[in-house]
Amino acid sequence: MIAPGREAVRAADRVAAARRHVSMGETISQTMTMAWRTLKKMRRNPEQFFDVALQPILFTAMFAFIFGGAIAGDVQSYLPLMIPGILAQTVLTTCMATGTQLREDMEKGVFDRFKSLPIARIAPLAGPMVADLLRYTIAATLTFAMGLVMGYRPGGGAVGVLAAILLAIFTGWSLAWIFTWIGTIARSAQAVQGFSMMILFPLTFLSNAFVPIETLPGWLAAFVRINPVSHLVTAARDLANSALVSGEVAWTILACLIVIAIFAPLSVRSYKRHM
Repeated sequence: MIAPGREAVRAADRVAAARRHVSMGETISQTMTMAWRTLKKMRRNPEQFFDVALQPILFTAMFAFIFGGAIAGDVQSYLPLMIPGILAQTVLTTCMATGTQLREDMEKGVFDRFKSLPIARIAPLAGPMVADLLRYTIAATLTFAMGLVMGYRPGGGAVGVLAAILLAIFTGWSLAWIFTWIGTIARSAQAVQGFSMMILFPLTFLSNAFVPIETLPGWLAAFVRINPVSHLVTAARDLANSALVSGEVAWTILACLIVIAIFAPLSVRSYKRHM
């Protein structure tokens, strides 16, 4: 009769052996399965969509009516400046939830269960990242929809608006790797949320998202000009308002690629310590 402890060791060895033989095709399939799991979790917890569904509507209306007259003279003149800024703020704020939800799953022992499954180790991490693309898409689409309701007419047409949305989604997805890394090293979901807000909120509000750079003091304008969020906002304005693919688009994509190159490996390495 085999001792229970020895059986557990053999089971762990079988799981490890199965993981070593997971093909690329199986990894992609398992990643999509984990993405579907995340989407089903969102469906059963509708409050996870509150930020992507309500924030674009509330922030667009609030900022337009509060700052429109003071900054641009009236709401209609302020919308071409503000809507791309709200787009950037909404998508970037939404990506903070990635690290928080990851930390919550780790605290609840969900990843301990995944350890016993013969699946690719990266699948439970990559799956939610894929599913979150839907959240970014909803947030970006609602931002422009609310702008259209309020009278915003983007000069770039449907193509320019779609390009701005895709650029914002890619930027949000790339920044989500930062918050994913924080989620793997923080001690609690609350800590992840606190760190994320400390990083993202200053970058968002100390940018050209809501006010022209020319109206800022010189020392603040210097920071705003090099702020990566300012590059995203300017690129989104050029695309949505003029269908113009400016150099800001290239700078934004380059910054996103740099973030992914740095924080994706850090996230995977830190995540594997828990798997």
